[in-house]
Amino acid sequence: MDTIFNYIAEVNSVINDFIWVKIGLAALIGSGLFLTLITRFFQISHIKLWISSTLGSIFKKNKDSAVSPISQFQSLCTALAATIGTGNMAGVSAAIVMGGPGAIFWMWIAAFLGMMTKFAEEVLGLYFRRKNSEGEWTGGAMYYLKDGVGNLKYGKKIGPILAVLFALFTMIASFGIGNMSQVNKAVLNVKEVFFGWIPDFTVWGVSGICLILGIILMIITAFIILGGLKRIANFAEKIVPFMAVFYVIGSIILLIFHVDMIPDIFASIFRLAFTGEALAGGVVGVTVQQALIQGLKRGAFSNEAGLGSSVMAHSASDAKEPVVQGMWGIFEVFVVTFIICTMSALVVLSSGYIDLNTGLAMEGVSDATLISVAFEDVFGYLGAAFIAIATFLFAFTTLVGWSQYGAKATEYVFGIKAIKTYKIVYLLVIVFGAVMTSSLAWDISDTFNGFMMIPNLIGLLCLSPLLIKIVRNYLDRHLKGKDIEPLLSYFDEKTKD
Repeated sequence: MDTIFNYIAEVNSVINDFIWVKIGLAALIGSGLFLTLITRFFQISHIKLWISSTLGSIFKKNKDSAVSPISQFQSLCTALAATIGTGNMAGVSAAIVMGGPGAIFWMWIAAFLGMMTKFAEEVLGLYFRRKNSEGEWTGGAMYYLKDGVGNLKYGKKIGPILAVLFALFTMIASFGIGNMSQVNKAVLNVKEVFFGWIPDFTVWGVSGICLILGIILMIITAFIILGGLKRIANFAEKIVPFMAVFYVIGSIILLIFHVDMIPDIFASIFRLAFTGEALAGGVVGVTVQQALIQGLKRGAFSNEAGLGSSVMAHSASDAKEPVVQGMWGIFEVFVVTFIICTMSALVVLSSGYIDLNTGLAMEGVSDATLISVAFEDVFGYLGAAFIAIATFLFAFTTLVGWSQYGAKATEYVFGIKAIKTYKIVYLLVIVFGAVMTSSLAWDISDTFNGFMMIPNLIGLLCLSPLLIKIVRNYLDRHLKGKDIEPLLSYFDEKTKD
């Protein structure tokens, strides 16, 4: 049996490397660059517009809204819940350990381009959404693949196939990346920090403490996700802003203790992004290639831009204008990468465990625990407790958010009645994630997470002319005051035809 598992792991490793490294990274960055160019750098040229339409509208009542159980802000929080996970801490640490401080510059570049990938996803998601049998807005990459790509001259057959594949990949990925890997990380952290004083015991060959924590987490999650989209959105609206602010404030407090290092940290980030080289005395540091690859990977993966996952949350909002929801997508990338991931990076680089001259990590440093160690060195047990709580919140919200993604994918493939079955299985998997020691299950899911990207990016590129048409229509009406018919929905346009 071990031989079989080892063989599966080897095969998956090869596929994963091909999907994420060989083609995935280039596809994500290339698509982001293409969409940035054709929208004429919308994230910069219309920065005032998207900030006022998102951050500036949070406390304003939207008078021109569609009928929906959740608001634009709630849809953003639901998407952020799924996106802000343990990878925004440990993943950033790994990028720095392997690529040095310069990786952070390239992380920012990838996120800058990813803003427009996410924007395109949300615009098309809202344009192609529809109401399900329960009256809820339902959208996702599968719908613009089926109805968008499927309506193109050469896409009639491939569009519907890509849509089904995307939905199946999302379902599978939800159990690993959205569930087991998050649960496992959260439970182990909580166990170590808060229950380390209790002698562990074994139940059915697994850790009894982990099993109990997994069951408790399953019950709490069940209360939220079985209540449907509205309860998930209400939960996300309350917890996501709190956890983001909680983590940022904690990071800022830690950085105050290292304020004298801040200029050197930023100098190291920009210098090693371009000039990784042998230093005086023959000391070798990280290379520009290492910084480039690790930074682009973290920037591309940190906010899920290009995967098409968040479309399923954003499409449920009460926004009528596709471009408005697209701007919330830009804001989502800004929060996840430019704020959360940057805070993680500054914490790591101020820890003293990374040489700011060479970019190399101290021998024996573990990227998985580096942020926790950084806080513990300054605040002792309180620092470790802070990171354990932050990790739990990040993991828990991801767990809840991805349940919505998996449910919508299930609805597309098997119908709305299959959602209950999916959610029951999803809840049971939480317990497995809590007690698992092997990473094979979520490694496989990570591969399927990458598989989601392929049909989604095909859809974005094929539908880019439509995207530009919708964006120009919005800007002509709202900025130039032109009296023209709005482009709000595929079904409205289809009716006209």
